Amino acid sequence: AIMGTFVVGLDSTVVNVALPAIEEDLGGGLAGQQWVSNGYLLALASLILIGGSLGDVFGERRVFSLGVLGFGVSSIVCALAPTIEALVGARAIQGVFGALLTPSALAVIVNAFPPDERGAAIGSWTAWTGMAMIVGPFVGGWLIDATSWRWIFAINVPFVLVTIALIAVAVPRPDRDRPPRRLDWRTLAK
Repeated sequence: AIMGTFVVGLDSTVVNVALPAIEEDLGGGLAGQQWVSNGYLLALASLILIGGSLGDVFGERRVFSLGVLGFGVSSIVCALAPTIEALVGARAIQGVFGALLTPSALAVIVNAFPPDERGAAIGSWTAWTGMAMIVGPFVGGWLIDATSWRWIFAINVPFVLVTIALIAVAVPRPDRDRPPRRLDWRTLAK
């Protein structure tokens, strides 16, 4: 859970220091820079409640896995983006997958830990996610100075691969006795 949400928090801030380098390479002006950041944050913030609901319906392990995998793939697309428009679109998609994995990560913790250990586990998860947001600008600045702005997205791939491996071995499979939940389309339409 920490590894998955670490990249979401990191990408919330790491891109901010890269915006001038992105603009220099891909163009787009100030509006392009704003949408590289805002496209991600807008998708993430507006869909996070839906992501949590989808985890309730389809299972937090499944939605968390999909979110992590999608975040990794969209990070690669961001790193390889040939135009500012492609980068903005990939960032929005990255935000969608971040909205899937973040609430599911919390649900994974709640289901994996007994009640007496949950508080400490959630506290660790929150602290490391907050740490990612603090570390982001420093990591971004270092990567841009040492390599290219594209590495601020490529750096997510190792985290994603480790997280996928950890999900396979450490995240409990859903309880087969739990009754399946159905998606209420009428509620979503309101």
